[in-house]
Amino acid sequence: MLVGDKISLEVGGETHLSDVSFEMAPGGLYTILGRTLAGKTTLLKSIAGLTEFDSGALSSSGQDFTKVPVWQRNVAMVYQQFINYPHFNVFNNIAFPLRKKGLSKDEIQKRVARSIEQVGLEGFELRKIQELSGGQQQRVALARSLAKASKILLLDEPLVNLDYKLREQLREELKDLIDSEFNKDGIVVYSTTDPLEAMQFGGTLLVMDEGRIIQQGPAVDVFEHPATCRVAEITNDPSMNLWPATFTGGQFHIAEGIDLPAPADTSGVNEGACIVGFRSNDIRIEAGGLEFVVELSEIAGSETIIHLRRGETGMIARVEGVVDLKMNEVVPVKINTDWLYIFGTDETLVKSPFGSKD
Repeated sequence: MLVGDKISLEVGGETHLSDVSFEMAPGGLYTILGRTLAGKTTLLKSIAGLTEFDSGALSSSGQDFTKVPVWQRNVAMVYQQFINYPHFNVFNNIAFPLRKKGLSKDEIQKRVARSIEQVGLEGFELRKIQELSGGQQQRVALARSLAKASKILLLDEPLVNLDYKLREQLREELKDLIDSEFNKDGIVVYSTTDPLEAMQFGGTLLVMDEGRIIQQGPAVDVFEHPATCRVAEITNDPSMNLWPATFTGGQFHIAEGIDLPAPADTSGVNEGACIVGFRSNDIRIEAGGLEFVVELSEIAGSETIIHLRRGETGMIARVEGVVDLKMNEVVPVKINTDWLYIFGTDETLVKSPFGSKD
């Protein structure tokens, strides 16, 4: 069991980690989701022993982990950059840390061969690093970590610098590899800024913001029941649309001319001020809807991201297919109110369309 207790770190007056606490059990996959500068990398480096924190505690199997030298922690870390030894070929890149540990030649040969097979680099053993593509270089870095057979594997946005197609391919392969090889007795910690990637990896989700863990739990539970507006923003891409509202007479009044009918179940929702939230894919461009002005329309693969505004009220829609819309064009918009989230004025969750977590 890897346990962090109120870990805090401040550098130059800036908070990098603040009262970070967690428990990570062997056989578990833990996905850290947060935007840039949320503290994800700092937390991973603290676990690896590469960054010292100011206060708090970190223990592994009851032992004070801060007292264990980096080289003895049995931790492997893969960075978002392709960190390899440029003067070594693929085999020697993977074998180097094993030689430093004093393993036998036969054991090194066995481990390297297995890790190369795991990441799909058979036949590349004698290739120089400079002869590999970005994706292949990242596979080498991953294979080196796999060969170490560490009990803790830290993956710091390992796919972020790859192109979209390769990222999708390696994401699926990496998830399969983690499920088959590491979710037995090792701990895998994967960090990402991408909510979709976080949901695809699943496991236990830790949402970080400004150096804090603001929610943690099974990934699906966090997605369906974001504890706060901030969690709802971070766990959705585009961010969840959040509108200040007044609940009265069975509807939510947003602004002049914008009223949303309440969903069928509003138990626990008191009349008065609140915040309603809805995801970008719960919006349709459809006749009979409220008129909004197109501020920006972006084609994103097989989807179109549309920024819309009516007076002071804005939102972002994500619709399937390529939709040809012009800037300042007026379009009819409908919101699927069956999937409304309701937050209090303190921005904590009051009602989820998925019902109670229990």
